[in-house]
Amino acid sequence: MRLLQVRWRWSETRPALAGRSPVPVFVMAVLLTWPCIVWSSGVPTTRIESPIVFVQIPAGSDIEKLPGRAQGMLRANYGEGGRVVRLDPDGKLQVLTEGFSSACELDVSFDAKCILFAAKREAQDRWNIWEMNADGSDARQITKDLGNCRSPAYQSTLYTIVSTEPWYQIMFVSDAAGVMNEYGAGLATSLYSCRLDGSEVRRLTMNLSDDMDPFLMEDGRVLLAGWQRMDLGRGPLGRVALFGVNTDGTDYALFCGDQGRRIKHMPSATTDRLVVFIEADEVGWDGAGQLASVKLRRNFYSHRQVTHGEPGLYHSPSPLSDGTVLVSFRQAIATDTHGIYRLDPRGGRKELVFDDPKFHDMHAKVLAPRPRPDGRSSVVNEKYSTGKFYCLNAYQTDPALTPQMRPRMIKRLRVIEGVPEPAGMDVAHPSDASLAGTRMNVGGSESHFAGIAMKRLLGVVPVEEDGSFHIEVPADTPIQLQTLDANGMALGTCGWIWVKHRERRGCIGCHEDPELTPENRFVDALKRPGNKLTLPAKKRRTVDFRRDVMPIIVKKCTACHSCQSAGPVLRAEPTGQSNLAYHSLTAPISSSLVSAERVKGHYVHPGQARTSSLIWRIFGRNTSRPWDESYRPEELFPVCPPRGAGQLTEDEKLTFIEWIDLGAHWDGIPGADESTVDTAGHIESEGVK
Repeated sequence: MRLLQVRWRWSETRPALAGRSPVPVFVMAVLLTWPCIVWSSGVPTTRIESPIVFVQIPAGSDIEKLPGRAQGMLRANYGEGGRVVRLDPDGKLQVLTEGFSSACELDVSFDAKCILFAAKREAQDRWNIWEMNADGSDARQITKDLGNCRSPAYQSTLYTIVSTEPWYQIMFVSDAAGVMNEYGAGLATSLYSCRLDGSEVRRLTMNLSDDMDPFLMEDGRVLLAGWQRMDLGRGPLGRVALFGVNTDGTDYALFCGDQGRRIKHMPSATTDRLVVFIEADEVGWDGAGQLASVKLRRNFYSHRQVTHGEPGLYHSPSPLSDGTVLVSFRQAIATDTHGIYRLDPRGGRKELVFDDPKFHDMHAKVLAPRPRPDGRSSVVNEKYSTGKFYCLNAYQTDPALTPQMRPRMIKRLRVIEGVPEPAGMDVAHPSDASLAGTRMNVGGSESHFAGIAMKRLLGVVPVEEDGSFHIEVPADTPIQLQTLDANGMALGTCGWIWVKHRERRGCIGCHEDPELTPENRFVDALKRPGNKLTLPAKKRRTVDFRRDVMPIIVKKCTACHSCQSAGPVLRAEPTGQSNLAYHSLTAPISSSLVSAERVKGHYVHPGQARTSSLIWRIFGRNTSRPWDESYRPEELFPVCPPRGAGQLTEDEKLTFIEWIDLGAHWDGIPGADESTVDTAGHIESEGVK
């Protein structure tokens, strides 16, 4: 005899049922919660035309008590004890991963004959990617010795001009690089690919924080979520945004705009040409949130909330052939578990497909053939060590800023290399009560924005009068581009980008309108070879406080700034992880961990010298630009140091500017010998400049 299980959402029925007798209460509960009734044998309440496969994670584990990682920017590393199951239209439920300690996240092949999944054979193993037949037979391991590998997905064909025939690949997310993310909340994850036999492993993305959740679109391009910390507008934690990238790692670019909530992940493209994803301002252990969408036709200007205002939380949408999606849903209470629903993203209506209250039912995929996405060709050739990047017109920027970018305002381009912190270094992992993104290795740090990643200068090159530039940089190296004014101050900064080996990547402008069509003209920078910024790593210059800035302060500032009455106290005595001068200049305005003001000091705005009042006093005027809130061109200040008291040279002024624009690090020189510099910042022997 089949037993009927009722999941009664008491919070929804309690007000209407108060004081009633038990029998009517039960009857009303059945009527009100009918979509939530499931048979213990697994017969779904909404009929499915094809089998589905999904993950079941045991409910009530300790991980559900944990908040999201990195102050709610990343979900926890859940999946322990999970299993992959198959549900047939007749209600038959079959466990496909018997013999595995844990299994999580999956994808179905284009012909629906095979399933990719992340799994562990033994509890102590790392996560690896496996493939099995659709009935659970013939499980075979694909990845090995690549760290923890998660979120697998099939790629379509890939080929090069010299290949005899196309080949198939898979992609997955891994922490195999062994480096910390910018926040210091764990190993950074990147997108990787390999052949179906596990050979020819390639790292595709070089973001300094986490990339996750790859999804292959019908045109062969990959959608994924990427954490960007380089974003003052979203506070010190930045944002998790949606990006597109080719299957060979080229042309990593923002996919949709900044509308909606600051975390967007788990993207999925429907057959109705919608991209549906999960968004939230802060996530818990599972990363669940509300559903939102954009149209593929105008993905930057069509953001729409699908499920706003509902108390429940959604997870891992996946497309069905009729334009609806399979999605997991749970109430926003700690004791509820995910069930699988069929949802129409046009109107938000959902129907229950399956729910076992003993498990979180997640990552559902239909087990049916689907159109094969377009194949892709690749120009990437690892025999080459560099790639090229060009911009047609740096004055083409955010539509709101373009009218304020006067001709010839941009003079040069600063190219910055990001150097991640290797795992195992002496890094303090910030807690929710500490500074977000603090680097604490040699000498320590209290930089409120820079994070633990170090930065080095690849070089500074001219920008042509027509706004174009053309550079050659090391391949597979995260870089930031800063457009500079005549004083060397950054007018704008991009997030982390890169070029692959032999890639030639171009942009219309800097943060330009993504629907802009470029002018039909041959720009000046492309009339000659690109500026080579390919110095060996040991010769790339860094700028930090204790080695570069503090000696200038000791020489020209401390005499006047030795007490509180004279503004910032610039004495060299040690305090905390740095010294008193550094703390005085970078102490934050706000104590809020999520406020944008949290990253701004009274005198220094890390990453933005032009709005820092320290720079205003060095130049004797407000150096903000018309697009800054602090722009007051008539505001003047006494020049520091005062005239006749050993004023700063132009090189010394530039040192302050570069230090702030590169993130205002206390210590940013990799591999430096601690014996050469004391706590005060005095150089005892010739240091690296």
